Amino acid sequence: MSLTSRFRRFVRYRSAAFSRGPAVETAGAALATLALFAVVTRLDYLPHPGYHLLAVPAGAVLFPLRRRFPGAALLALAALTGALPCLGPVTAAAAYSVTRRTVRARRRTRLLGAAGLLSVVTATAAAPSLGPGSVPYGVALGLVLAVTALIVPGLVGTVYGQQSRLVRALRERGDAAERARRLADSEARVQERSRIAAEMHDMVGHRLSLVSLHAGGLELALEKADPELREEAVLVRRTTGDAMRELRQALGVLGPLGRDTGPDALTDATGNRAGIEALVAESRDGGIAVQLDWQGADLADRPQRVRRAVHRVVREALTNVHRYAATAHVTVRVVHDAETVRVTVHNGAPPTSVAARDMGTGRGLAGLRERVELLGGEFDATSLPSGGFEVAAVVPAEPGEIVAGERPGTAPAAPPDGTGARDDSAQRGRRTAEALTLVLGLAGLGALMILGIGFVFVGHPRGAPSPPQPPHVGMTFGELSKEGVADFPANRAAATGHEPPRPAGTVGCIYPLRDAHGPRPGSFPVTRYCFDAAQRLIAIDHFTVPSVRDAAPWETTR
Repeated sequence: MSLTSRFRRFVRYRSAAFSRGPAVETAGAALATLALFAVVTRLDYLPHPGYHLLAVPAGAVLFPLRRRFPGAALLALAALTGALPCLGPVTAAAAYSVTRRTVRARRRTRLLGAAGLLSVVTATAAAPSLGPGSVPYGVALGLVLAVTALIVPGLVGTVYGQQSRLVRALRERGDAAERARRLADSEARVQERSRIAAEMHDMVGHRLSLVSLHAGGLELALEKADPELREEAVLVRRTTGDAMRELRQALGVLGPLGRDTGPDALTDATGNRAGIEALVAESRDGGIAVQLDWQGADLADRPQRVRRAVHRVVREALTNVHRYAATAHVTVRVVHDAETVRVTVHNGAPPTSVAARDMGTGRGLAGLRERVELLGGEFDATSLPSGGFEVAAVVPAEPGEIVAGERPGTAPAAPPDGTGARDDSAQRGRRTAEALTLVLGLAGLGALMILGIGFVFVGHPRGAPSPPQPPHVGMTFGELSKEGVADFPANRAAATGHEPPRPAGTVGCIYPLRDAHGPRPGSFPVTRYCFDAAQRLIAIDHFTVPSVRDAAPWETTR
């Protein structure tokens, strides 16, 4: 593959990896903005829809920057949201994302406070031109947007962020504890293998020493009887010495060979019934109420590695009883049949509970498990519901080749019961539930924004009512009727026979109740509106008709 092809492949890979996530998020932000714009425009809340449509490109530009410049992007979105309320869903998503990733509480609080204040200030400043129309209603709109688009999403993001960090810390702590346990188990296995190496050295070295001793005696006996055979005896003795040295070098890699020396050193008689009875007697002398139940023949005829495994299991179990349950009753049961040797050490619950800090590390039990499994057996150590503890081991009576167990430091295989698959499925389920929760929460915040914007814009009057227009030539009969101009029969009756000639083209007139000139002595003012065939006002005439003044009731004529 040429350098150019590799470069093109790298660019395609990086472009796909870079654009996959941010492109989807940006598209979602733009769709949310368009949805809110469509709803508020449909409800006729926005006075200038064309200007508010600028929220779509503004959100598409600023929303992807929240990861690289979280504080600046959130403040810019908050400032624009006050002037363009349709940007509210994008600002809410950005506030959630920024506060979720912000660790310091003070910085998060200051950022939310500054963003909320910016939204209120810009909403107040834009109220006369792009907003409701007055400063009080602009402040109300800014407060609504600050709560729904910044404060509530910020608090939700803070809670989710703290929860995620806490879960991550707990997982890291659990992983560290698991690694420490594996290291402890590995160290216990190494120690147990070192003890096994020492036992092999003692056992095989003893046999080789006997071979060398007999070869030396044979060498002395054949010195005069048969010099040729004496050379063969010398060869056997030297080969035996070389084998002992090579054995020391090979087993010395596994651990120090002198670890199991002293009074506790294992011998050829270790693991038989007399040895187990000696261990039980030592524990009984130390104040432990222990009872031995031996079923079957003695283990004297079994391989030494079987007897030593039995000895180790009983000794380690009794040692743990001395440490953690010295006052409990103990039963040691050994069942020997033709195929297996079953060893069970059961102790009851101690009168006083052992504190968690007094419990052991379990390294000794891990070493026992390693020893038993190397022989092809089974080992189990469990706490009982009654409060006691039981150590059980099943060792083959005639083990074959040593079974290779789990290597120290290797990771355990995946469980065959599908636990790992269930964990992955549960994790995917949690992610899906979290995504659905966020989508529903954003939809709820959008509904609250629509209600808040509607209350502000609907509650504020769109403008002062226009003053009534005075009647003038050219108005229609319908327009005059809306202004409250109507025919008055008394005026029509008074004008009959006293009105001036009507203009040419007049098809009808009305005589409203209007006093344009005020009262005059002996006359009555009348106003006449004349309309043509199209019901348009073509003339407004003011004239007077004579009036008769009636005498008062108490006046008399002379």
